[in-house]
This record gives sequence, structure tokens and C-alpha cells, in this order.
Amino acid sequence: MSENAATTPLELTVSPDFSPEHIAGWYVFNTWLQRRLGERIHLELYEDFAAQRQAIAADKVDLIYANPYDAAMLVREKGFVAIAAPRDCPDEVVIAVPADSPAQSVEDLLPGTRLAVTRDPDVNLIGMILLESADLNRDNVSTASVSTYVVLARTLLQGKADCGFFLKEAFDDLSAPIRRQLRPLMTSEISLVRHVLLVGPRAAHLRESLQQLLLSMDDPASDGRRTLEALGLSGWEKQDQEDTEFMIDLMDTLMV
Repeated sequence: MSENAATTPLELTVSPDFSPEHIAGWYVFNTWLQRRLGERIHLELYEDFAAQRQAIAADKVDLIYANPYDAAMLVREKGFVAIAAPRDCPDEVVIAVPADSPAQSVEDLLPGTRLAVTRDPDVNLIGMILLESADLNRDNVSTASVSTYVVLARTLLQGKADCGFFLKEAFDDLSAPIRRQLRPLMTSEISLVRHVLLVGPRAAHLRESLQQLLLSMDDPASDGRRTLEALGLSGWEKQDQEDTEFMIDLMDTLMV
């Protein structure tokens, strides 16, 4: 065990937009990481983005599975380095309405539309860009913010909103009965925006070994395959600095 492991544990956290179905999976992953790396790592799951960003600002976070929006801040302001991203899992956005909505396309949505969103920044950014085809913007829609995608779905089904923005992965993870009562109007096809696993300065000594460990999790002989299944992932792929800078630049472009 390294000298670092005998001191304060490193903190691992996860972007609050992950599916509740995978909460147990992240605990399994954390236990697996500690065993394989010989490091003390504490998993802290924050209830919302605000609480997580407070922890980041206080330099409490050392390892994070971050959404693209926060990844930009972590890399540029906090010295984090991205080492891996989930394979075949881009951050796409679904604009959905109740199944009985008269709207058949985004263009059918009118000024005054009641929009439900979470506090997931990259999803909301992409979602608003998709609404531009209907000449909708933050000034001519009514926006309600909810805590989770499950609550967002419930808000739509209760008639409290006309449409909502979902991370596609979260929409696909909704129960079948709920999904049957919703109807996607549009799904983004950006493909280059995705969550990434970042390593902070206090865990810099783990970058190479952690990257190698993640990239080998789906090997037939690896004991990490069941852990991947618990996370709902097929595997990890390398995320180098060039990939990360390109994604950050793309996010900057989308925000203009």
C-alpha cells in the first residue's frame, strides 16, 4: 500500500445525473478500485450539482466521473486530467413530451411552452439549442427545474409541463411503463460530448495505473466485467488530452 493510502482517503464522486439504478454499481466500482489500486478511496455521492460543485471548490474531490460541462471547469480551473470515457456512450439529449401531446415535432412547440429540466448543465445547453428550430429560447418558454430525471418524467405525466430535456441514457433507463407514456420529439446526434473520468492533482500518482486498470476491465479474464455490468457500461476507452481539449472547445462553441 502506498504512503498516500495511509493518510486521508482520496474522494471519488460521480456527476449527479447518473441513473439511480446504478447507485449500488458505483459502490461496487469503488470497492473494486480500492482493492486493485491498494488505495483508500471514499465514494461520496452528492444529491445535486450545487453540493458537488461546493465540494470541488473546496478541493475535496480527487476522482470524478464528470459531465462535459463540469469537465471543462475541472480541467481548466482545478488541474484535473481526463483519462478515460465510457465506450459507445455519448451524451445525447432527448426532448420528450407526454404520449398524448398534440406536438408531433419540436417545431410544433409554441412560445409559452412549459419546459421541465434538471440542473444537468450540458443537457440543458444542448436541449435549448435543439429548441432553436422552433424559435424557442429562454425568454419565451416557462422553465421549471426538478431534482432528477424520474421527477422530470413524473412532472410531464402529471401535466405540469409540456416537454422536458432528458439525458438519453437516463430516458432509456426509465421503467417501461413510464417510457410508454412519454414520446421523444427529437434526439441530438452530436456524438462527441460525453462524460469522462478525471483525476485531480492529489491523485496524480494514479493516472497511469488507473487508466490501464479501466481499459482492461472488459478483458475476458478480468474480474472487472461484473463491475462494468453494475455500472451499465460496456467498457472504457482512453481519453487523451487532445480529445479532452476538443470536447471543451466544442462545449465553448455550443455556449456561444
